[in-house]
Amino acid sequence: QVQLVESGGGLVQPGGSLRLSCVVSGNIFSINTMGWYRQAPGKQRELVAGITSGGSTEYADSVKGRFTISRDNAKNTVYLQMNSLKPEDTAVYYCNADVQYFSGGYYYSQNYWGQGTQVTVSS
Repeated sequence: QVQLVESGGGLVQPGGSLRLSCVVSGNIFSINTMGWYRQAPGKQRELVAGITSGGSTEYADSVKGRFTISRDNAKNTVYLQMNSLKPEDTAVYYCNADVQYFSGGYYYSQNYWGQGTQVTVSS
């Protein structure tokens, strides 16, 4: 079994910063793409940022220049550094990972989600 556990959310004033972390644990052979998504009330879940196993990144236009995604492959951890936060960044942030694992003599790939962490930007 694989688990994703996020941390680092909270309440911050506009212009402030937060750093989210997501640790992937369990029966892991390798982790391919990792990413952060967010869902605001009444809106669809959207991609915030993604990073491949090789370190290539992509960002939503709304966060480019303010957010930075990174990963530590040795720790099976992905981070999201969020700077210059705006009220419109308020949402539940979810970690996502494509995990390859070995079971019964075969390799399998499966996509996993974390439970989410609340980020609120308000004065």
